[in-house]
Amino acid sequence: MRKLKITEMNRLTVEEFKEAEKLPLVVVLDEVRSLHNIGAVFRTSDAFLVNRIYLCGITATPPHPEMHKTALGAENTVDWTYVKHTQEAVDELHKEGYTVLAIEQCEGSTLLNDLVLDKDKKYAIVMGNEVKGVQQEVVNSCDGCIEIPQYGTKHSLNVSVTAGIVLWEFANKLMQFRLG
Repeated sequence: MRKLKITEMNRLTVEEFKEAEKLPLVVVLDEVRSLHNIGAVFRTSDAFLVNRIYLCGITATPPHPEMHKTALGAENTVDWTYVKHTQEAVDELHKEGYTVLAIEQCEGSTLLNDLVLDKDKKYAIVMGNEVKGVQQEVVNSCDGCIEIPQYGTKHSLNVSVTAGIVLWEFANKLMQFRLG
């Protein structure tokens, strides 16, 4: 096997990305404090054609050199909006017809591997603060909670890791609707 060169990967240009049809998927960052996590979410969102990112509360906004270290320019490709209160973003998304799901360990949560999506729906996922998770008032207004099954001694994953796992699962399922 030979590793591909960047020129062989047929990646979209920034202009092509801006024009590309995005998935019916939005990410909401609820009080995420780490610039590494924010940048990583931008980069993963770019990889999976996420429609938009909502940056809420203390979540930093571009441009920022520390965010750029992990975003690698994705902060310039993925559309984003800053909203002071996460609840306002969730309310706006509901008005726009999105099914809003918190990524959180909750009573009655759906395990990610059991997730079933509807091809006629738009989805928003809410990722929470590194220590406190998604605010309870935000969880209360979501349409459900998604939980990543975990089998070790730890009961949480880093925000950037969680985003990668969850966005891949959503993108994989939503892309199947396009192909099918």
